[in-house]
Amino acid sequence: MKALYLKEIRSFLSSVIGYVFILIFLITSGLFHWVISYNTNLLEGSESDLIPFFNLSPMIFLILIPAITMRSIAEERKNGTIELLFTRPISDLNVLLAKYFAGVTLVVIALVPTLIFYLSMHLLGSPVGVIDDGATITSYLGLILLGSTFVSIGIFSSSLTSSQIVAFILSMFLCWVFYDGLTLLGSFNLMGDFDYLIKYCGMSYHYDSIKRGVVDSSDILYFLSIIVLFIMSSLTIVKSLKK
Repeated sequence: MKALYLKEIRSFLSSVIGYVFILIFLITSGLFHWVISYNTNLLEGSESDLIPFFNLSPMIFLILIPAITMRSIAEERKNGTIELLFTRPISDLNVLLAKYFAGVTLVVIALVPTLIFYLSMHLLGSPVGVIDDGATITSYLGLILLGSTFVSIGIFSSSLTSSQIVAFILSMFLCWVFYDGLTLLGSFNLMGDFDYLIKYCGMSYHYDSIKRGVVDSSDILYFLSIIVLFIMSSLTIVKSLKK
């Protein structure tokens, strides 16, 4: 599994895909948070915090993560090499996990340079250091969990089709449904007591909870459950392709 994981990382970083993902994320974040005069601009906020960054990043992930995961299985299916891939001397689950962790690693690599945002707001605060360090750390944790969940959805979508474009669109749609769609549906107050349950099933409910600086085990368990659900669903589809 380690060898395949490293191979996937190298494939990301030896092609333009990984660098394009990282650059687009950083450039978009930089423009919206430091240049463009909008409610996401960190310099125009009334408080020293990174709330605009943590609010906008999921929207960027909704597009970029499906773009990097769309080829994970779909490309193998299109090229007819999926049978060869899953005849390696490791389990089918480990093959999927190698691809999954490679995608998560790329997300983490993209987030590391944004620590400059935190350092800048730490120094620009009045007084210096007034930023809520605890809430910032937990928000980064929430963003990593969110990105990791998007990666699992992207791999699942890629396993369903041999078309990378279809995988991209499907992944983006599913990520939106689980992140914002369920919360939006629950806000219509159409189903009585079930409205809260629908909102609770949405990622934004748990992500917002973590952003407030409270790391609840139920929120962590929620994200891990969704990740396991989509990884196991991908495994089921892959096994069906081998029959």
